Amino acid sequence: MVIAGLVFAALAAALHVYIFVMESLTWTSPRTRATFGLSEEQARATKELAFNQGFYNLFLAIVAVVGIVAMGLGHSAVGVALVLAGAGSMLAAAAVLLISSPDKARAAITQGIFPLLAVALIAVSLL
Repeated sequence: MVIAGLVFAALAAALHVYIFVMESLTWTSPRTRATFGLSEEQARATKELAFNQGFYNLFLAIVAVVGIVAMGLGHSAVGVALVLAGAGSMLAAAAVLLISSPDKARAAITQGIFPLLAVALIAVSLL
């Protein structure tokens, strides 16, 4: 179960790197604006905010990946702690999105399903 949890943590990290790219690098592009349902004016007005938020997503992905690498190197306690911190924070952010913006439920579920599975599988394997 640990390996399955780590696979889902890696998928969550990959998704959050993609979100970083959209929020921090391509925020005003037509494709990213369409993904987030923003006009060009809205994207320009929120560019700095999105840039910062994108880095939060990148840092969460990095924490999870460092945890996965630590697990692979045999540092189980450190690895589990980092994977749970990274994936757990991703899951918490998805929950906040769902609660604060129910109209964005699809985005919240998309961003939260991989970390949910990672956290659940790793937690069950620790029992």
